[in-house]
Amino acid sequence: MVSPLADRLRPKTLDEIVGQRHLLAPGRPLRKIIESGEIPNMVFYGPSGVGKTTLARYIARQTNKKLCKLNGTTASTADIRKIVESIGTLDAVNGILLYLDEIQYFNKKQQQTLLEFIENGDITLIASTTENPYFYVYSAILSRSTVFEFKIVTPEEVIPAVERAFRFLSEERGAEISASEKAIQLIATACGGDVRKAMNAAELCALSAEEKDGALVVTEELANELTQRSALRYDREGDEHYDIVSAYQKSMRGSDPNAALHYLARLLEAGDLPSACRRLMVCAAEDVGLAYPQILSIVNAAVSIAQQVGLPEARIPLADAVVLVCQAPKSNSAYLGINGAMKDVEKGEIGAIPRQLQNRHYDGEDAERKGQFYQYPHDFTNHWVKQQYLPDILKNKEYYLPGENKIEQSFAAYWKQIKNS
Repeated sequence: MVSPLADRLRPKTLDEIVGQRHLLAPGRPLRKIIESGEIPNMVFYGPSGVGKTTLARYIARQTNKKLCKLNGTTASTADIRKIVESIGTLDAVNGILLYLDEIQYFNKKQQQTLLEFIENGDITLIASTTENPYFYVYSAILSRSTVFEFKIVTPEEVIPAVERAFRFLSEERGAEISASEKAIQLIATACGGDVRKAMNAAELCALSAEEKDGALVVTEELANELTQRSALRYDREGDEHYDIVSAYQKSMRGSDPNAALHYLARLLEAGDLPSACRRLMVCAAEDVGLAYPQILSIVNAAVSIAQQVGLPEARIPLADAVVLVCQAPKSNSAYLGINGAMKDVEKGEIGAIPRQLQNRHYDGEDAERKGQFYQYPHDFTNHWVKQQYLPDILKNKEYYLPGENKIEQSFAAYWKQIKNS
C-alpha cells in the first residue's frame, strides 16, 4: 500500500518545513533549541496540517531518539506502560521521544502516568493539540513543558510546497507533470492553511491529469474540481469557531463592513447560521444600541427572515443587517450601564426599595410616617416629577451616561431642560 504523498515527501531539513517561520527561521528560539540537541518537553498548539507531526519526526531523527507515537483519542494507559518498558533497551539507547497527538483527549490519570518519566528525562514528550492547551491540558503537564503555537500556513508559503510535490511526483512516476500557475495557486489557496490537504490535492490532480504532448497536464479546472473546500475543517466546538465569531463581532463593532462580510461568509460556508445570527443581534444591541435604537427591530427582522428561508438565501438578509450594523453610529452606553448595575447587585449593594415605589398599601405600626407618597409623573408638567427611585445607599449613583451620538445627546438635552426648569 502506497503511503500518502505528505508522508513520502516529509521535509529533511528545517528549511523545507512549510511555514512557521516565527518558530523555525534562523535565530528563532525553537530552531536554536532543536539545533542544540537538548530537547525539552514541549506542547505544539495549532490547527491540523501545519507541521506539528513533521517537526516532531525531524527532532526524533536529529537526536537519534526512538520515536513513539500515540493518539489521545485511542491510546490507553497500557500503551504508555508499553513504551516505558523499552526505556534503557538497545532499541532506545538514546532515549525515547514520545509524540502524543491530540493530548487534550488524555484524561488526568493518563497524563499523570507520564509525569514521572518526563520529569526524570527517560521520556521526552512532544504533545500536540488543536485546542488551547491552557484550557485542555492539565497544569502538571504544562508546568513541565514549553508551549509553542503553530499558525495557519499562508497560500504564499504553500505554493513552493505544491510545486515541490509536482516535481517529486514527476520523478516518482517518470513522467513530466505540467501544472499551470493558476492551478498551483488554487490548490495552495483552497487548502485553508493545511499543507497535508494541499499535498493530497496535488497527488489527486497528478493521478487525474490528461496526457498532452507527452506531459500530464494539470489545469485550473481540474484543480478546482479536486480540491477540498477549506471551510470543511471548521469545528463548531474548537478554537477556530470562537476565533471566527470573535472576529465577526469585532469587525462589526469596528465599523469594517468588508471584514464583517468576510467572517459572515466563513460562518455561512460552514453552515453555522445560529452563530451568525446570534452575534449579529448581540452586536446590534451592545455596540450600536441607543445611537440608532431602530436597529434592534431591523436586525431582528433580518434574522427572522434568514431563519425562515434558510441557507443559501439567508446570506442576503444577514448581509444587509451586517452592513447596516457596521455603518450605523455606535454607542455602548446602555451596555456599560447594565454592567455597572449588575456589578453593584453582585456585590450586595442593593438596599431597601424606597417606600414610594413599593407594591403595598398598608404600613406597619412601627412606621414613622404612614402612607406610600408615590407621585404619579403623568400628573405633573412634562410628565415628570422629582422623586427618589434608587435605594438610599445608591441614591446618587449614575449607571447610564449618554453617548456622544446625536440621538442620545438630544434626549439628554431634553431631560436637562425639563429637570432644570
